[in-house]
This record gives sequence, structure tokens and C-alpha cells, in this order.
Amino acid sequence: MEKNALAQRIRAFRKLKGYTQNELAQKLEVSIAVLGSIERGTRKADPKMIRKISEALGIDPEELSSPTG
Repeated sequence: MEKNALAQRIRAFRKLKGYTQNELAQKLEVSIAVLGSIERGTRKADPKMIRKISEALGIDPEELSSPTG
């Protein structure tokens, strides 16, 4: 399940910040299919993409990788 934890956190933060997949994909300059694959956990986000996602969402990259609690 840990493999999907990053995907779930990306999706949760995106929704918390009020972005649609399309809006976030545009900010990241990737297709909605790429972002959707990352959020489903079928595509691995490399460290550079994780950094881009965190910057677009206005959060620290560690917030995406560290478990809550």
C-alpha cells in the first residue's frame, strides 16, 4: 500500500487546494493522462516531478512523501 500512498497524497492535496486534474496538469506542463496515472499509482513520479507538484500545490515536497500522523 505504501506505493500508492504518494499517489493518494498528491490527489488529496490537489483537491484540498481546489485544483482539477486538468488545472494541475497545465501548471505542471504535462498531459492530464500523465497526472492521472501518477494519482492512480500506475506511473511513478520521479523526484523532479514530485518537486514540481509540490511547488505547484504550494507545499513542501516532504509533505507528499511523509505519512500523516
